[in-house]
Amino acid sequence: MAAMKPRTGDGPLEVVKEGRSLVMKMPLEGGGRLVVELNAEEAANLKVALQGVVG
Repeated sequence: MAAMKPRTGDGPLEVVKEGRSLVMKMPLEGGGRLVVELNAEEAANLKVALQGVVG
């Protein structure tokens, strides 16, 4: 039988650098987390897009 990892809590929004990639973990409404792996160019594009909305 395969070992099952317990599901962790929602936790805060976090971004960590893993090798050449950035891994963003974002809590979702209703529980769980969205995990997205980005390179530096994609992260810069996301920053510009968010600044356009947030100000």
